[in-house]
Amino acid sequence: MEEQYKEVFSFLHDRNPNARNVAMANILPLTVAGSPLRSLFFSGMKSGGLNPTSDSEVIRDLKLLCRDQPATAHDAFKALVNLSDSHLLAPSLSEPLFLAFIVSYILNPTSVLSDLACMVLSNITTHSGPCVALLKQEIEVIAFPDGKTSNYYPTQSLCATSPPPSKDFKGTPQKERALSLLIDAFASSATLEHESTQRKGKLHFLASVFANISTQPQGREFLLTPCKSICTTKEAKIEAPLSSLLPFTEHPDTIRRGGVASTIKNCCFVHEAHKALLSPETDSFRLSFANEPVPGLDILPRVLLPLAGPEEFDLEDTELLLPELQFLPSTKVREKDSILRLTHVETLLLLCTTRWGRDVQRKSGVYEIIRTMHETETDENVITHIERLVNMLKRDEAPEEATTGSIREAEESDEDEKIAEV
Repeated sequence: MEEQYKEVFSFLHDRNPNARNVAMANILPLTVAGSPLRSLFFSGMKSGGLNPTSDSEVIRDLKLLCRDQPATAHDAFKALVNLSDSHLLAPSLSEPLFLAFIVSYILNPTSVLSDLACMVLSNITTHSGPCVALLKQEIEVIAFPDGKTSNYYPTQSLCATSPPPSKDFKGTPQKERALSLLIDAFASSATLEHESTQRKGKLHFLASVFANISTQPQGREFLLTPCKSICTTKEAKIEAPLSSLLPFTEHPDTIRRGGVASTIKNCCFVHEAHKALLSPETDSFRLSFANEPVPGLDILPRVLLPLAGPEEFDLEDTELLLPELQFLPSTKVREKDSILRLTHVETLLLLCTTRWGRDVQRKSGVYEIIRTMHETETDENVITHIERLVNMLKRDEAPEEATTGSIREAEESDEDEKIAEV
């Protein structure tokens, strides 16, 4: 059986497009987890050591077939989604040329299979190597003349399922940071009410990419450092990339809001950024890794809204709440996914690791929201974390010592108090 399928592999680079399509359709079932012949795709590939990882012929073919005709490209992308859960494929799928194609393909609004490309990128960035590669990756784009609906065209996206704007389109290419463009595409691809009609894909899985990137120190620094890209208008205020993700903590799609929730949580591991994270955008703060002052991100309403339900508060408690949390409608629904509720509570716990963070939460009605949430919570793990949070907020504080503007960290020595990055 193995020899027969190896013969089928040879048709993946056949000159006849129909032969490639049939071959791709026949080998796709072999790529799923648990397939007894899945190892054929990793034959000869090794991980680690001094020698760089080399592609097997079939993997090279799959990468090329992602540019083929729609049916063939669909199966090729889907095969890479299935196979990219293996660490063996991470170096191959994050090499500069293919990474530039994947990112450019996602960025092009006309790309038919952009959601599958997002899944590939999400899978490979679960490994640190591709995360570092994506943080460094630059994309070649051509800016559109004024009056066009899109800002740019990513030149390396060109293929059968991602056509260029027009045959006579011309311009001078320039390089832009891949992650800046991905965040802009993600933010413009959907709103809380409806999906964008300008794109072929929804790009929800990019949220998982950002969550993966935020597990790396360089990734958190990128998300918290103000920057501008080709998408930034002259009138727009330059903000930290994380600010573009905040509106989606209550998006209807679980993947999108879950990835954003994890990204916010991971950024809270940067203790020196807690003031910027909890302050309004009218305030700015200096961070050691940012060349420019960082405008406030005001993440607290975005973290608390998913934890709030339809319960009514008495007037005294209502006055303690943030304006966004006051007088919520009776139709308000608390986050249904227990994992995401836990993620938001862990975010609040991380913000409690600085005295300033605890004080802000005490003044913002966090306890009142968490108290009502506790009354209806059924998940034991979430309940445990809620009780930890309440203990942090309600405990007595020692007199705060004078500092020189740095954020004073809470002294936490108990190993059980540690929260893992996700």
